[in-house]
Amino acid sequence: MSDPRDVPVSQLLHKIVSALIDRPEFLTVKTSATEDGATFTIGAPPDHTGKLIGKQGRNAKSIRTLLGAAGMKLRRRYTVVITEEHLQSPGGGFGDP
Repeated sequence: MSDPRDVPVSQLLHKIVSALIDRPEFLTVKTSATEDGATFTIGAPPDHTGKLIGKQGRNAKSIRTLLGAAGMKLRRRYTVVITEEHLQSPGGGFGDP
């Protein structure tokens, strides 16, 4: 069962990640509850995951640091997983037109 404290953190994560990629309509953020927090799985097309991770993982590390700070305040542990997903475009086709 999801904790209500995780909802604002998920919204924050979605806003941050949407700002990093070119086409936020292909972005998915899934939340799964853990014993003492939540795991956020960010799914983006393969050509956008590089922007999420950043050079030498700096963007990913920064995102994890922000969620870690939010988790400390809420006494929760948050984990971020970035995955490549081949998502279907809103127009019905795959990938960029």
